Amino acid sequence: MPKTPAKAKAQPRPQFSDWDAPRVTGLIVLADGTVIEGQGFGAEGEAVAEICFNTAMTGYQEVLTDPSYAGQIVTFTFPHIGNVGTNDEDIETTNLAAAAAVKGLIVKAPVTEPANYRSAKPFDKWLKARGIIGVSGIDTRALTNLIRDRGMPNGVIAHHARGKFDLAKLKKMAAAWSGLEGLDLAKDVSLTQRMDWDEACWDWSRGYEAKPQGAYRVVAVDYGLKRNILRCLVSAGCDVTVVPATTSAEAILALQPDGIFLSNGPGDPAATGEYAVPEIRKLVASGKPLFGICLGHQMLGLALGAKTRKMHQGHHGANHPVKDFTTGKVEITSMNHGFTVDRDSLPDTVVETHVSLFDGSNAGLALKDRPVFSVQYHPEASPGPQDSHYLFTRFVEAMAKQRN
Repeated sequence: MPKTPAKAKAQPRPQFSDWDAPRVTGLIVLADGTVIEGQGFGAEGEAVAEICFNTAMTGYQEVLTDPSYAGQIVTFTFPHIGNVGTNDEDIETTNLAAAAAVKGLIVKAPVTEPANYRSAKPFDKWLKARGIIGVSGIDTRALTNLIRDRGMPNGVIAHHARGKFDLAKLKKMAAAWSGLEGLDLAKDVSLTQRMDWDEACWDWSRGYEAKPQGAYRVVAVDYGLKRNILRCLVSAGCDVTVVPATTSAEAILALQPDGIFLSNGPGDPAATGEYAVPEIRKLVASGKPLFGICLGHQMLGLALGAKTRKMHQGHHGANHPVKDFTTGKVEITSMNHGFTVDRDSLPDTVVETHVSLFDGSNAGLALKDRPVFSVQYHPEASPGPQDSHYLFTRFVEAMAKQRN
């Protein structure tokens, strides 16, 4: 007879190691008490801010150095962020002395070693040097859906290598923060003294090159100005001087500009507008050509008699379609804003020139009787890639027309 097989020995229950189940070293704590666990990277610490999502697939370094993101934590919907490393050329902030504007970033996949010939520093080390907190291992699609349903929440991002958190403290921080409405953040990111700029747009073989003095003198008011805007102005033929956000209209006009540029920036336009809008009204009254982008667009709207309002989820990404009513064309644009000009509040002296094809919100305006115009999106960010560069040409043409 065959032998009865020996009874198999009981196998030990598998134990999860640190490799199998990564220790929780990062947290996202929302104002309603929701806690999302992940793995921290970048700088250690904790920060409270508004949480938004960005749909761009590339340009994370430009996003994280854009002063318009002051007071915000960015959730990237694209899963692989940081994998091409960082360099010194893709920084957007003009004020290098200011602390990092963005408070943190949320991503799905862990950051790998850099894989790009332009990389000068690994992403994790770059974040640590700038004091920016990161958390990976997050279901960013679920978080994005939450923001779409409920709006942009206030929350805390935290990273501690030992995984020890005072959860009660973090929940209290998130619940107590007042949010971006009523906050003037332009003063925190703006230059504090005047600066001349002569660097032009990127050339594949030569990089960023300085250009000689342009034909038209432009004064750019820095509410959180991006470098590539300045490069586009220079490449269009402008000689650019940058002045701080609090500069008076009299001081700007004393520089005898051919045109005036109102920059992008963070925070509530009504709050920054308390000191900026009266000066913008004087600049409009001067008759000089005037061009505004993003926060500059919103405050120009306020100066012309319109109103602004907080958006439900904002516009953050490099794939936003906008229609230009002046040409009938559709542009693919880059946007980054949580406030918008209320199109229903535009006075009769103002015409709506652009509209978002995502939600119908205002994306551009112009005065009917003066060379004054602005857009809500970022023509310098080149998502199209150059669908919107004509706006810089339009600005130069307005200065040429007035001079002649």
